[in-house]
Amino acid sequence: MTGSPTPPGPEQPPVLHGGEERSGEPEHGVQKPVQTTQTRAPEGSAQRLGGMKRLVLAGAAGAAAELAGVGLIAAAAWLITRAAEHPSLSALSVAIVAVRAFATTRGVFRYGERLSGHDVALRAQASTRKRLYEALIPARPLTHGGADLLSRMVDDTDAVQDLLVRCLLPAVAALVTGIAAVTIGALVLPAAALVMLAGLVVAGVLLPAGTATAARRWSARIAPARAELAARVADLVHGAADLAAYGANGRALAAADDAGERLAVLERRQSRVHAAALAAGVFVQGLTVLGVVLVARSAGVDRVGVAVLALTSLVSFEPVLPLAAAGERMAGITAALRRLREVRATPPAVVTPAVPASPPDGPLTVEVTDLVVRHGDRPVPALDGVSLTLVPGKRIALVGPSGAGKSTLLAALMRLIDPESGNIRITGTDGHADLSDLDPDDVRMRITGLTQDPYVFQASVRDNLRLAGPEADDETLERAVRQASLARWVERTGWDTTLGEDGRTVSGGQLQRLALARALLYDPRVLLLDEPAEALDETTADALMSDLLDATHGRTTLLVTHRLRGLDQVDEIVVLEEGRVIQRGSHEELLAATGYYQDLWRSESLTARR
Repeated sequence: MTGSPTPPGPEQPPVLHGGEERSGEPEHGVQKPVQTTQTRAPEGSAQRLGGMKRLVLAGAAGAAAELAGVGLIAAAAWLITRAAEHPSLSALSVAIVAVRAFATTRGVFRYGERLSGHDVALRAQASTRKRLYEALIPARPLTHGGADLLSRMVDDTDAVQDLLVRCLLPAVAALVTGIAAVTIGALVLPAAALVMLAGLVVAGVLLPAGTATAARRWSARIAPARAELAARVADLVHGAADLAAYGANGRALAAADDAGERLAVLERRQSRVHAAALAAGVFVQGLTVLGVVLVARSAGVDRVGVAVLALTSLVSFEPVLPLAAAGERMAGITAALRRLREVRATPPAVVTPAVPASPPDGPLTVEVTDLVVRHGDRPVPALDGVSLTLVPGKRIALVGPSGAGKSTLLAALMRLIDPESGNIRITGTDGHADLSDLDPDDVRMRITGLTQDPYVFQASVRDNLRLAGPEADDETLERAVRQASLARWVERTGWDTTLGEDGRTVSGGQLQRLALARALLYDPRVLLLDEPAEALDETTADALMSDLLDATHGRTTLLVTHRLRGLDQVDEIVVLEEGRVIQRGSHEELLAATGYYQDLWRSESLTARR
């Protein structure tokens, strides 16, 4: 994958912080998604049927091209040797027409095979890449790094194209051509046909099997080696400033060089296997032609028959010789497909219902009841029996130490993960629904906001903000950046300044505030804010929290924070520790009670006085 991601234009659905989309017609400020669940199966069946038809067409065209090549050589051999005997022109007319016909049709069928073969291969590659994207969308608990996933997305999905273009279609063409060549040989001399058959079996079956076996020992190591090199290069590019600050450039470059050398060694071995397979195929071809000629001469076949047999056996190896390289490539393809299956086989963190319920309309009340969430097979749940109620216009702050489960609760509310037990229910003006019965996209259109690791595209400040509001005017954008304490920075850098991919050209605090402005601009029914003052200095963080509390007045808001100043303005404070609610109440009530909140307040007050 090359280049940098660019934000969608005004006519495309903008992607928000958690991967949510807005599509369809607006309804009371929230755009309604287009439901396509009922049409997916028929469309998928039709696409598979169309793919099979194109694959059969490509195979037939390739086989026809190779047959035309065999026919061309056989007819030309007969014509040349027969013409040397000076027969009448009428005796050669059929062969002359046949040579012209075979020469013309071979080019036509070859063009058709290339066109249809690459069409079906590229369609299959695009379909595989799409399915891989879909496998990554539902917040699967993957253990792979970003560079490794990029390698799987780019290099491993290319294996689908190679499987069709370099393995399957050539094998079909070689099989059909071999049968045709042996048939022609049998009509002239059965013994020569047996020699030809033996050579084709060695070159087309035994040799590819041998190269596949030899390549299988190390081919599975090439894809991880490429992923490791990609990770090292990504560290060098994205972490250049940090590496320079800590004087670690030399170690990082050495690690990247080592990864590149390991990959080069594996690729050199692959090249040697490829060269040896090609040489062995040519050697078998020469021996077969020699054997056919010797058998034909010993059987007393005339010069015309010997020429036809020799040249037919020679050209019959043309589609067979690439099979040795295909066998060597097949080992790498198998490893790549296995790596793709690892991603797709990872159980999804969110299960989308077959027929999602309609989400309720109007202001939403969120009721969390006895929620239990567990990450993977960990014995201790991340959330253990958490309950809270968020009514329209109410603001709740979540406080607690790192690892208490605050971000996990936000992820469950956005349906990025499904709970083990308990439930989350949303109630509107026209009914209620459990979150597990809704489409995750519908949930994230109504419950979303500032999450961890926000993404910035390589685009202008204005375009990055308009991801959340394509129709927003300049006044609306200015209000959003002002509420996020980002106005001075925008005035200094300019609205049309291009930001680096993934926020590389901005500081952590600027990235956080830009994402916060985007969340405020989107203005969902329930606004979730995960540590909005993170990565900011004390003065800026206090100013941001003050502006943020003013901006969220009257909005249904769930705020995760480790800063207690200003929380006297929220309606309720919930303290989490080890996944459980240990305290809840107003700011004054929690200050009067002995516990975590009081201790944290005293610690924060002492730090502020120093």
